[in-house]
Formats: sequence, C-alpha cells, structure tokens
Amino acid sequence: MADVPRGSGSHERLQGPDTEPTPTFRPRDQFWPYADLNEEPSDEELARLDPDLQAALFENPPDRPFSYTLVFGPFDGPDYARSLELAKAGEYLEVGKGEALRHRARFRPEQVLAFRDLWQLVGRFDSCEVLIDDRPIPYARELWLPLLWYLLPR
Repeated sequence: MADVPRGSGSHERLQGPDTEPTPTFRPRDQFWPYADLNEEPSDEELARLDPDLQAALFENPPDRPFSYTLVFGPFDGPDYARSLELAKAGEYLEVGKGEALRHRARFRPEQVLAFRDLWQLVGRFDSCEVLIDDRPIPYARELWLPLLWYLLPR
C-alpha cells in the first residue's frame, strides 16, 4: 500500500499504483434542501397547469368548463385599481414581477358582464391578450369577443 505523503492535504488513502483512492468518510444520504419537498403537486398547482400539459401528464385530465381569459400588464391611470378589482371577480392570477408582471383573469360564460366591464378598461392596450380556454386563438379579439357579447343579458 502506498503511503500518502504528509502535508499533501489529501483525505483519501491510495490502495495501489493503478487503483482509485478510497474515501476516508462516507457522505450522508440526505440532500438538503430537497429532502422535504412534496412529491405530489397541490390542487392549486394542478389548476395552474396549461391544459395541453395536463393532457400530456395525466391519463384522464380533469374536464374544464369553457372559459375566456384576459391577460394584461400594469398601466398608469385611474382605471388600473378598478381593473384589478374586476379581474379578481373571476379566477385571478398574477404572473411575473416588475416589468414582466401580468394579470390573468379567467371567466366563465355566466360571468360575461364582468368580463365585458374589464375588457372596456384594458382592451385598448396592445399588450392585452384574449385567451379562449387558456389558449391564444387567432382573431380572438375580432371574432370571439363579438360572439361572447351575444351572451349579454338584454
């Protein structure tokens, strides 16, 4: 067995000229900070998943009712506080921080009045997106919104 020279700072012993060094200690099996993470996602995390991702991950993804979503960023003006209030009338979610902050408000067909009120406040901005069933659809502003207005009570 080869001797380890003193002062080399090595914590390993060599076992021969062609073998690998043997460690002098055994590492613990615990890997901090990952040891206490939940292995199953919460219901809230599952609800936030993209529908296409849910379909790929789960054999029987939960059925979602038809919905339409407005996604808009912060803006200056007196209507901003009112738009957040109206957005929270639906399923509300904030995504991002700072300049990348986006507000997502999902509505069901029976909530078309609240959706229209929010659209009147934020629809004038180019950064406002309309999603149908959480997906960007071509001509959503030009085609789908007029169809939704037919659901308005008279």
